[in-house]
Amino acid sequence: MTPVYLTSIGKFLPGAPIGNEEMEQYLGKTAGKSSKSKRRILEQNQIRYRHYAIDKEQKSLYSNAEMAALAIRDALDRNAEKLDERIGFLAAATTQGDLLVPGFASMVHAETKLPVMEIATHHGVCASGMHALKNAFLHIQSGEHDTAISCASEFPSRAFKHTRFEAQAAFSGGQLPFDTDFLRFMLSDGAGAAVLQNKPSAKGLSLRVEWIDNQSYANKYDVCMYAGLNKEREGCSSWLDYRSVHEAADDGAVNLKQDIRLVNEMPKVGVNRFFELVEEGRVQPSAIDWMVCHYSSHFFRDEIFRLLQLGGMTIPEDKWFTNLYTKGNTGAASIYIMLEELLHSGRLSPGEQVLCMVPESGRFQTSYMLLTVVGDKAGQEASPAFEEREPEAPRLQYDYGNAVQAQLVRQLVQVWIDFEQKLAQVPIIHKLYHNKFTLDDYKSLMENIRQQVIDGSQWIARAASYIAIEHIDLRSTFIAHARDEHRDFQILERNYAAVGGNLADIQSVEKNIGSEALSAYLFQRASRDNPYDLIGAMWIIEGLGCRMARYWGEMIRDQLSLSDEQVSFLLYHSDSDEKHFERLETVVQHPMLTEEIAARIVKTAKTTARLYLLQLEELNER
Repeated sequence: MTPVYLTSIGKFLPGAPIGNEEMEQYLGKTAGKSSKSKRRILEQNQIRYRHYAIDKEQKSLYSNAEMAALAIRDALDRNAEKLDERIGFLAAATTQGDLLVPGFASMVHAETKLPVMEIATHHGVCASGMHALKNAFLHIQSGEHDTAISCASEFPSRAFKHTRFEAQAAFSGGQLPFDTDFLRFMLSDGAGAAVLQNKPSAKGLSLRVEWIDNQSYANKYDVCMYAGLNKEREGCSSWLDYRSVHEAADDGAVNLKQDIRLVNEMPKVGVNRFFELVEEGRVQPSAIDWMVCHYSSHFFRDEIFRLLQLGGMTIPEDKWFTNLYTKGNTGAASIYIMLEELLHSGRLSPGEQVLCMVPESGRFQTSYMLLTVVGDKAGQEASPAFEEREPEAPRLQYDYGNAVQAQLVRQLVQVWIDFEQKLAQVPIIHKLYHNKFTLDDYKSLMENIRQQVIDGSQWIARAASYIAIEHIDLRSTFIAHARDEHRDFQILERNYAAVGGNLADIQSVEKNIGSEALSAYLFQRASRDNPYDLIGAMWIIEGLGCRMARYWGEMIRDQLSLSDEQVSFLLYHSDSDEKHFERLETVVQHPMLTEEIAARIVKTAKTTARLYLLQLEELNER
């Protein structure tokens, strides 16, 4: 049989890490009341941070399929080879997809924009990610394909938003049944993906798959983690048996739930299978160098340790690896997200054995996988993968005692974090972040943003002329801003010439579709009476200067071996836009700010962010 290797692994974690104290700001409080179970659940699982693909208004920022596709792209970008045209098979897993039909793999394939290929959907709970891995593994092992992708993605947060439970909570004093509330504080969003090939990576480390073992115990147990059923309701074996979807929802039949009476069986089933694998000679406990175990809660970790000790097969604690406490419980995607971090941590060495364990409480399954580390560790360390920078909004000072100001800044921060994450996926920025940026890319970037830089001072000046005389202080702020920026395009032109560009070329470039749309939108908003909402546009554009300009400038300088003078436009804007932010703070703290104006500012920020992304996406498209 053909040997099979995991040659690269990727992940996608939406948004910034969310601490325990912030969870209900995203999920909401049912009937306006904080959960009585939250503290107890968090003390048991000991998860400190997790990620959500919804914002504090509970709007989805990504689809589940989109997150899976972003993890796949991350895995492909980390690979030593260009594989897009060579992938023959895609296996995709999730607990709850975006649609009832078609299958999740179809939706993921569409999002990836990869060529025609064979696909398979795996639907389940935590073990479904391993089912997808085994399917891809068997396709390579049998010689059916030489390159395959396996992925898993989870998006439970949108199923836990408080608005879904209001009708149920009305009958129980505002509190949810514990079997539902339990999972609200256990699960989080994220995706992972692995590239499987019939040969190891040409450089760095790969993980050879020795075997994958999946076992179901559904013949012995009732359902434990489930959705689509109310166990207490006789005569309805499925949510489809109700007279309407609304009736099923109000009865809690569509809730994702955990039967707490049964869940403690999960560690027992998992450890029992471990003992069987030892007896079968497939696992030698003393040979295991790393134990990568998906335990959904610290509580279960202690129980697994205890059961192993009872069986006389203790695996030393320093060999166990998890990122549950910092990345959260991402269900089927957890095993990928753990392996991605371990593979890129620099802690693995050729010849080591990695045993992966995924127990599932859906109707009880266990999945095990044995991996052997192969390849060149020196090569791995010589070319480390890009280390992500967590999204973080620029700092904006405001009056903490002013509810309107506080809400405005919170919403602007959410807009920014979503913008920064999507910015990282725009092709030209993605190349920069993954050390694939070229001199032509740099020239193209300058050519396409030059006109937007010129337009910037013009729409700001126009906006100033439409500000009423009673707010002359704000008019002065806008005018000062325009004055500072009206010659910035000349710095850009000097940078362009300094790297070999012809000034006639950059001065004659037409706007692309995104630039046209962005410019037209900003001039249109600037031509209305009292266009205070343009503070939202400045939040995005000046935020790029504060948060991204130096970061990008230094990366471009280092990747292309340029001097500071050749990237001075970006380095300069890092400093100058911090000063501009002080002016933004003046407007945010102005007495004229109302809820209506704040809402318009947020909408303008969202629109500007989307059009700015379009401008970068359409680079070189006229």
